[in-house]
Amino acid sequence: MDETVDRQWVGDLVRATIEEDLAGGVDVTTTATVDPDQVSVAELVARADGVVAGLEIAELVLRQVAAPDEIEIEHTVRDGDSVQRGGILMTVRGKTRQLLTAERTTLNLLCHLSGVATLTRHWVDAVEGTGAVIRDTRKTMPLLRSLEKYAVRCGGGKNHRMGLSDAALIKDNHVIAAGGVAEAFRLVRKAYPEIGIEVEVDSVEDAVIAVESGAELVLLDNMDVPLLREAVEKVAGRARLEASGGLTLDRAREVAETGVDFLAVGALTHSAPVLDIGLDLKEA
Repeated sequence: MDETVDRQWVGDLVRATIEEDLAGGVDVTTTATVDPDQVSVAELVARADGVVAGLEIAELVLRQVAAPDEIEIEHTVRDGDSVQRGGILMTVRGKTRQLLTAERTTLNLLCHLSGVATLTRHWVDAVEGTGAVIRDTRKTMPLLRSLEKYAVRCGGGKNHRMGLSDAALIKDNHVIAAGGVAEAFRLVRKAYPEIGIEVEVDSVEDAVIAVESGAELVLLDNMDVPLLREAVEKVAGRARLEASGGLTLDRAREVAETGVDFLAVGALTHSAPVLDIGLDLKEA
């Protein structure tokens, strides 16, 4: 993880996920079947090709369940690395009961974040060489935003705003409420003179109005390729342009080649399939 992720918050999240699984009790299956003194080695293994994200979080889960002096962890790869099916990501030696109790929570977080990173890498690869940047959105799982956006970065993407207060995005409903694109922009700029403002539009005409009002970043919502090209031509470099809405991986390059600066892809976080990773137990 990097400095954008609050480690105290991650620690609280890890504790909460473990408590959710144990629900104040014990792992009854593991307690019944495993001797308390048994020691094993566990390998976290990729079951499919992909990009890894969340190894440090996986380690936090394991260390939270285990006593500090009863577990040894060795990383084989780092977050952001590409892995192939069968590749070992991490090796853990510890009490068998603790390893098995932590298994599901560890994999839930690691598989999900690695899935986000893997899907992001597919999008990044699809537009390579065009100059366009793949960005995420706020369409994230509740309370997992900072981790999912971290996973996007592991996959080679960039982050859009983190929340509602670090940048302004004037959307269609704001435009309706304010009485027009220009007026909405004026009101936000007056209230928050230093904040970055992006304006969402669904027509080339409104894109031009937004730029002439002072917008430096315009989101082109649900425009087809010909309209995107027209918007790029009409804006003529006076603002950065972001394509969003209805984007699919198979047409990502076509969209990027229109000359837009960004592709905003909600699917990176709201629809990423997990990367299949397993925990394989071995005798110590």
